[in-house]
Amino acid sequence: MPGMVTELRVDPPYDADERTMLNSWLDWHRATVRVKCTGLDAAAREAPLPGSPLMSAAGLVSHLRWVESYWFEVVMLGRPARAPYTPDDPDADFRAGADAPIAELLADYERQCELSREIAVGLDLGEHGARPRGESRVTLRYVLVHMIEETARHNGHLDAIRELVDGTTGE
Repeated sequence: MPGMVTELRVDPPYDADERTMLNSWLDWHRATVRVKCTGLDAAAREAPLPGSPLMSAAGLVSHLRWVESYWFEVVMLGRPARAPYTPDDPDADFRAGADAPIAELLADYERQCELSREIAVGLDLGEHGARPRGESRVTLRYVLVHMIEETARHNGHLDAIRELVDGTTGE
């Protein structure tokens, strides 16, 4: 049922304007990150996928925090990038989660999501970002859709990691 609180999530409405729908789905996926990490402590740093040694719950939460920062602060507002990754170390955002407690990483992620929400509220969906991506300038609409896709994709990774780490499965 739309609007129902499921664990830490509020289901998106079935019938709403575009902006409400985009924000609701993004917030649902952001909350799903927390749901997938509930109960993980030291196990949050385990990377059970042999071909992806940086793919841990902690690494994913750190990565998602910096992805939020990049798209909303850097691309949309033109602020300087603060993320730990560089051209020489493009995966440093995943490594940044290696030593931090998952609760701290989730708190950082939630603060970043709140800042992203504040930025989005002040922009029209069709407003172009201050920083181009290659030859193009993206709109807030693009950023919101991309963040839904990015967060949902990594929630799938969190599903697999969680099941491999401690057997927990679920929506």
